[in-house]
Amino acid sequence: MHCPFCRNPDSRVVDSRTSDDGSSIRRRRQCPACGRRFTTLETASLAVVKRSGATEPFSRDKIVSGVRKACQGRPVSEDDLALLAQKVEETLRQQGSAEIDAYEIGLAILGPLRDLDEVAYLRFASVYQAFDSLEDFESAITSLRAEHADRSEATEA
Repeated sequence: MHCPFCRNPDSRVVDSRTSDDGSSIRRRRQCPACGRRFTTLETASLAVVKRSGATEPFSRDKIVSGVRKACQGRPVSEDDLALLAQKVEETLRQQGSAEIDAYEIGLAILGPLRDLDEVAYLRFASVYQAFDSLEDFESAITSLRAEHADRSEATEA
């Protein structure tokens, strides 16, 4: 790590701390040449591989903006959207891969969105899974109804 003050190519780690959510490490460093201290923040990068083959850095903001469209007019707050994006990122990071296919991000969104708001889930799924007909909607609604029935049977037991 280069010293930001004197550009010396070496530095010594004085202290390390993980961030609150554990996704990054904050390191306090000292330059042996000039003796000044500085802080670095280390995070594991996550890249998204798009259909075209191009890669770009992962962004929670893109998840929030995409899901926000599906949630338009629904009782979903910005905090709910931020929490959903965090869950999706945690799920993707648990896979242990540095590069994630854009399609897998969509799959990771579907579960938490279904739990958050079923109408928004149907809207998102209809675009994401390219529903072509009413039958596609009917089968998605049927699976949601089956999940409701399974949940109500589990709570009654």
